[in-house]
Amino acid sequence: MSSFAGVSVLADGELCPATASTVGTNEVCGYHLLVVHDYSRTTEEAPTGESISSRPFMVGGHCWINKYYPNGEDSDSADFISLELSCLQDDVNKKHVEAKVVFTFIDQVKMQNPVYIAEAETCSFHDFSRGRHKFMRREALEQSSVNLNDDSFTIRCDIMVSSCNTKDDAATSTRVPLPHMCQHFEDLLYTEVGADVEFEVGGGRLAAHRCVLAARSKVFMSQFFGPMKEGTDKTAVIQIKDMEASVFRALLSFIYTDTFPDMEDDDGMEEDGMSQVAEQEQENETLEDEMRLQWLQLVCSADRYDVQRLKFICARKLSEHICVSSVMSTLALAEQHHCHGLKEACFKLCGRLRNADA
Repeated sequence: MSSFAGVSVLADGELCPATASTVGTNEVCGYHLLVVHDYSRTTEEAPTGESISSRPFMVGGHCWINKYYPNGEDSDSADFISLELSCLQDDVNKKHVEAKVVFTFIDQVKMQNPVYIAEAETCSFHDFSRGRHKFMRREALEQSSVNLNDDSFTIRCDIMVSSCNTKDDAATSTRVPLPHMCQHFEDLLYTEVGADVEFEVGGGRLAAHRCVLAARSKVFMSQFFGPMKEGTDKTAVIQIKDMEASVFRALLSFIYTDTFPDMEDDDGMEEDGMSQVAEQEQENETLEDEMRLQWLQLVCSADRYDVQRLKFICARKLSEHICVSSVMSTLALAEQHHCHGLKEACFKLCGRLRNADA
């Protein structure tokens, strides 16, 4: 897993002096958080090409710095926010450092997995900075209730140092390779090698491994190896009722990888995937309704099979997407499945609605 390398906070349009990235890490894989408060002020005061920098932080034995461009790095990216990473080195001991870099919003958990980061393009940090010059269109960010909250957002920068060409850097050649357990278990699920149980759900069949399911779920443990096992024929196909195939597949994916299933399209940040916000407003509302429904279904399935971490993650996501049309149904689900945080979020929204009508 990535090691925490520190946090920098931007407030009132500049780096807050009360924060510093003093933690750092010599691990090959680490991440830094850049918290941007008063976003609107940064866009008003910083012209295109001007950046606000984080404090220096350490990852993989090297010193790094993040740069945030509120109005883009250049004229080509003037409608976007830009992010950049630089490796700080002196001219005498300059090294040819190679690393993989991934910028995400703080809640994009799947993209922060070391398995995902390892698939990113390797960048050279000899004389150049690297980054996402068109990270996200400002108009889309300003209309997002997920990424921008109270005029603030948090960017996570994951760095995976892959090589350094100096002879005295012996630690590089002796470092233990990063774990790929999540990827290995995901491959095991989708290749079905050694699978010994089959489920029928939504008109299709899914194969899995009893030991993996039992290790992650008390319900499966009881079903396969507890008192209920006597009524479970190993050759029989287990019927899954009242659940869509995509939801059960997402449940299995989480059980195998401990990573939140990819239930949404993250391409909204890319320039090629962006259209005019006004033209896509209706489509975005439909997609958000579909995501909310999938999260509702995942809460039910996670509670049914006692996968508490998945239940908590889905409930948290739902609490961030409650709207007037869905608050009562969400409240009923929170009550039924004992999601206390989600229940409180629903009550808060109801309270705001009552005050608005008063």
